[in-house]
Amino acid sequence: MELDKKSMSYDVTDLTSLEKLEPVRVRPGMYIGSTGSKGLHHCIWEILDNAIDEITNGFGDKATIILNKDKSVTVIDNGRGIPTGIHPIKKKSGVEMVFTELHTGGKFDNKNYKTSGGLHGVGAAVVNALSEWLEVEVCQNGEVYKQRFEYAYDKHLKKLMPGTPVTPLKVVGKAKYTGSKISFMPDKSIFSTIDFKFDVIDERLQELAFQNKGITLELIDNRKDEPMTKVYHSERGLLDFIDYLNESKTVLHEPILFEGEREVNGISLSGEICMQFTDSTTEYIASYVNNIPTTDAGTHEAGFKTGMTRAFKEWAKKLNLIKDKDKEFEGDDLREGLTSIVRIKISNPIFEGQTKNKLGNNEAYTMMNDLVYTKLCEWIEDNKETAGQLINNAMEAAARRDKIKKINEAEKKKVGKGTAPLAGKIAVCTLKDPSFCEFIVVEGDSAGGSAKQARDRRFQSIMPSKGKIMNTEKQKLENVLGSEELKIFNAAIGTGILNNYNESELKYDKIIIMSDADVDGYHIRTLWMTYIYRYMRPLITNGHLYIALPPLYKVYKTDKKGEVVVYAYSDEEMEKCKKEVGKGALIQRYKGLGEMNPEQLWETTLNPTTRTLQQVTIEDASKAEKIVSLLMGDVVEPRKNYMYKYAEF
Repeated sequence: MELDKKSMSYDVTDLTSLEKLEPVRVRPGMYIGSTGSKGLHHCIWEILDNAIDEITNGFGDKATIILNKDKSVTVIDNGRGIPTGIHPIKKKSGVEMVFTELHTGGKFDNKNYKTSGGLHGVGAAVVNALSEWLEVEVCQNGEVYKQRFEYAYDKHLKKLMPGTPVTPLKVVGKAKYTGSKISFMPDKSIFSTIDFKFDVIDERLQELAFQNKGITLELIDNRKDEPMTKVYHSERGLLDFIDYLNESKTVLHEPILFEGEREVNGISLSGEICMQFTDSTTEYIASYVNNIPTTDAGTHEAGFKTGMTRAFKEWAKKLNLIKDKDKEFEGDDLREGLTSIVRIKISNPIFEGQTKNKLGNNEAYTMMNDLVYTKLCEWIEDNKETAGQLINNAMEAAARRDKIKKINEAEKKKVGKGTAPLAGKIAVCTLKDPSFCEFIVVEGDSAGGSAKQARDRRFQSIMPSKGKIMNTEKQKLENVLGSEELKIFNAAIGTGILNNYNESELKYDKIIIMSDADVDGYHIRTLWMTYIYRYMRPLITNGHLYIALPPLYKVYKTDKKGEVVVYAYSDEEMEKCKKEVGKGALIQRYKGLGEMNPEQLWETTLNPTTRTLQQVTIEDASKAEKIVSLLMGDVVEPRKNYMYKYAEF
């Protein structure tokens, strides 16, 4: 192919320059992570973080989020209010600078904020850039100031621009208090949904209240006929938080709570830890930096783990619990059954990315390592009996780990000899590129047989699941590893489990659970999700896990014009489909996937162009942890209360 020389030319006329807030709309994912539900809620967090920064630095004690009927959202705080004065160089008000210029804020030095979650000075401007409109009210100096921004025509640039001021900052009334009120309407041309989820915001506010004892947070939902208000307040802070997380678990001792301050390389840090061991076999650590959840952990969490392991190993020898011949436990063994909240406040945090999921400061590692080691050594000295029990548990876990290693090695040898557990169990697709391939777990041999016939053999692999797998929330690790069904699944997916998980070995981009739309089907789905959440969680966090939603009804009729077939996924849809098909419509209620022939199964549940898939996400890690423990654990009362509360759902 001969290239057009003109198309190959490259000079200054080919360069484009994005003005003001345009870069945010061109690459929103760089600033808020995604344009889906997670990114939508991140807009609230950017505004809320600024309000919480005011509160945690001693200015104000209350913040409110209001979900409005028109799908806009309002965030109110009683802090000092965004500066309204005119900047001497920019000749603009502080309000206009904050909402129209990236990297504008009062947090680049430590004069106004000792610590902050809103770090980069881009949050407010980013929200403005991704909104149809945004209104700011500031109560300051006894006056109420107001300004409105819109995606509108900029007379200077002579084009439509995001976040354009359409009114000047002007006084609209008298104020009796100080603070800021920000309302914005997310742009539906940017986001795949602009429906804010009450549960997601509810969980974040609950966490913030636990982390900042004594403050008051409020969530008001005005979207329904009867407005709903929920208030969040905690007097015990992290002690209330640990009780909340462990409500459905059997705890082994009273919570351990400690805090401390350090200065490392001229950076001030303060840490607070609350931890408690349960009889669970899994660990859960919720970590935060300046109130921001660090879902990808970071140096503060690594320092916590190192300091904890050091303290317990040292005392294991002092208490003569480990003999020379004994196999020494590792940090992973020690943390079996641990629930912990790790908080750090740091004056100059270094985050990886604007969405602040991972902390990078080495100072945080040094500080946490030292603080946790020192405080836990003191606790162990005062609680030798409990500490001894925890050390014995860690040694038992180490022995199990050794046993599991031998099991894994035996499985690898089987694979080497050609007796891999996949043989005859899975209908494997022909394509080898994981980015195109799907692994579908189908409930029952009957539906599995139909699915094998119906699938597209190029990219869809089918695994029939025989009934219900074990409830892995209640099982010891060696029992889980001994499950034949789970062995088959693990071998097929290829990533390994727990700390051995390796994303680069993943053989399928989509893992799809396909079960009947009945109580048993939901239970099977929940058992699989529990296993994946506990043992292969990155499949969820990296967006690989999906639920297939089969139809409940086939609505059809045959007349002179031919056959009309429509599928409905709920009773409401069925009524609409009846009207759509018209007079003489017949209804078939599917009792399960096994009732569908291969053609119907392909059309409704397997065909990528016509099926309905629901992606499984973890909107909030602590909420997911609590729900999995509550629904699948041994403690009955909290589960009963939850089921009564959500009986209709």
